Amino acid sequence: MLKKLAYITLFAVSLVSCSDSLDDVNKNPNATETPLAPYLLTGSLKQGADLYWGSDNNFNSSLLFVQHWAKIQYTEPDRYDVSNTSFASLWNTGYATLITDLNTIIKFPDQQANSNYKGIALTLRSWTFLLLTDAYGSIPYKEAGQKVTPAYNTQKEVYTGLLEDLKQAQSLLGTANGAVTGDLVYKGDIAKWKKLVNSLRLRIALRISDREPALAKQAAIDATSDAGGLISNNAEIFKFTYISSPQQNPASAWFETRDDFRISKTMVDKLNELSDPRLPVYAQLPTDATVGKYVGGANGLSNSDANSQGFAKTSKPGTYFLTSTSPAVIVSYSETLFNLAEAVARGYIAGDAEQLYKSAITASFNQFGITDATAISNYLNQATVKYDATNYAKSIGTQKWIAFFGQGLDAFTEWRRLDYPVLKAGPATVLNGQIPSRFFYPGTEQSLNGTSYQAAVSAQGKDLLTTKLWFDAK
Repeated sequence: MLKKLAYITLFAVSLVSCSDSLDDVNKNPNATETPLAPYLLTGSLKQGADLYWGSDNNFNSSLLFVQHWAKIQYTEPDRYDVSNTSFASLWNTGYATLITDLNTIIKFPDQQANSNYKGIALTLRSWTFLLLTDAYGSIPYKEAGQKVTPAYNTQKEVYTGLLEDLKQAQSLLGTANGAVTGDLVYKGDIAKWKKLVNSLRLRIALRISDREPALAKQAAIDATSDAGGLISNNAEIFKFTYISSPQQNPASAWFETRDDFRISKTMVDKLNELSDPRLPVYAQLPTDATVGKYVGGANGLSNSDANSQGFAKTSKPGTYFLTSTSPAVIVSYSETLFNLAEAVARGYIAGDAEQLYKSAITASFNQFGITDATAISNYLNQATVKYDATNYAKSIGTQKWIAFFGQGLDAFTEWRRLDYPVLKAGPATVLNGQIPSRFFYPGTEQSLNGTSYQAAVSAQGKDLLTTKLWFDAK
């Protein structure tokens, strides 16, 4: 309903802008002059959360690639037997809905959207572009929304452009710059939006770290020294909290009528190995009470082999992720601490990488309701968990992979970037033992934007799941 109302209003605005005479004749003296920005903001937050946590981009693709979840039937996506229609929703919704609506807010005159609306819109647009380039590589960026057949920008150009966009967003945000309504995440708390901006800047700094270390270092310094600060506790997590049906969490809606996913055996085995108290949060006990322990589903099996594991003998993902009101966490405090730890380990900023690493794990435990100090201390003091300064990528990569459970798109990106944990493709996968390194471009790009598509593919590499992206340097 919100999207429908937003588009009705948007159509009215565009119609009025076509003619000065229509503007004079059709002006309603009783109508509010600023109805649109709150609706577009609300709609963008909900659409973005659905896109990030929904089936196409999360639990039916990226969560399978990083072996957080596994398929127990209809295993084609878990075997990477997919087509260029499989990843169209991230592209189509990202561009046609999110970026379009957010650009509308950004372009509003000041009387329709104060600078805080515009700063928030620019932040959300930057996040959307970040998801797109992380998944596909080169994408339309500078000409997106400007031309019918926009040129693609390289991933380097997108990342560096987003750092500038976020710097601009930060300058637009201010507690004295006007009230914001329609904000279902931070309730108009501009100080929290400013922290999110800097946390995203730090995230991007690490995205480019293996390719452009000097620029990455400066970006990390800029993000961490900005007066706005970073996400600094779990109350500041950027998350969308769902409500009851039909506005419930997408995974909850899926499990109401289907039963084709399990927590991955890879994840269960790792959590068991580490005696990780997050296991009962991440997984449910099998419905067959005689099993009596958590049992993950293997990734990359044929349909028959997957079925034979037993629906009642394997563990579904935890109810924490499958209730109507389960939150769509998008940027966590834990991730920000891991990023700070890595920035210190790389020598970008001053600090104690080991302590930040421990704090990141603790923040993840707390995020999932685990607060027992003894349990946390025992976990952190295990030899297999302790921070290894000689291989920070292994320590941070493994623990970040665990903490990102459920956040498939970012878990997929960080796994490719850090190369930990070491994952193996399942026995029935179709990429000769490789795990995907990117999403296919939608097939419509070839037919509707063919020249730009061909130029991008020529520069980046073939439009294959196994083509490594620019940031994935190792």
